[in-house]
Amino acid sequence: MARIKPQALLQQSKKKKGPARISVTTIILSSLIVVVTVFFLYATYRHWSQRSRIQIGNKQSVFEGDNSYMNSKKSDLRGYAILDTAKGLITVELFKDSSPEVVDQFLDLCHRGQFNGMLFRHVVKHYVIQAGDNDKLGAAEDWNLKGNHYSQLDTSLKHEVFMLGTSKAKHDNEGFELFITTAPIPDLNEKLIVFGKVVKGEDVVQEIEEVDTDEHYRPKSSIAINRVTLKQSI
Repeated sequence: MARIKPQALLQQSKKKKGPARISVTTIILSSLIVVVTVFFLYATYRHWSQRSRIQIGNKQSVFEGDNSYMNSKKSDLRGYAILDTAKGLITVELFKDSSPEVVDQFLDLCHRGQFNGMLFRHVVKHYVIQAGDNDKLGAAEDWNLKGNHYSQLDTSLKHEVFMLGTSKAKHDNEGFELFITTAPIPDLNEKLIVFGKVVKGEDVVQEIEEVDTDEHYRPKSSIAINRVTLKQSI
């Protein structure tokens, strides 16, 4: 077999093609594609996760506390409700011992998100501010109550200033109205039942009381309850 001379081997090695090189432009373009893809996926995740949180927040109120609260009868425990309004926070202590039926219904409606977006329909200075789905002043104006009444009512609680109440007549979920007194009003005890008292945010109640209203006591600018948060203690 003929031997290949060293010079011939050197010439053959020079003729062999080396590995293909990746240009700098290709590397930069590939990196940009990866970055854009990752950013797009992250933005999509943020969008849908935020949308889910908003939908959940609109459908139900937030409850903060132990899981044992959910497994026990609501009226057996002391509780507070924080009304997040357009003017600020109003913290209410709920009278579960004295008005268990009303408080239970109120808590059920909070969990269903019934009060989210509810408007303050009427504001009467030195009297009450009223939130609800009904455009009428309700029990504070109509002294003729209709329908069944709650069986457990505490007549010892009076409508002093900053008391939270609702109609003594039983109503459906959509007819549940909230009244917060801005002055002592003993006459309301015959028509409204007290089931809570404002313990923080009295200045917010007074700020709502001072808004401009029309001749029917309706606020000229909308004031809403954004959401209601329930707590065992504050």
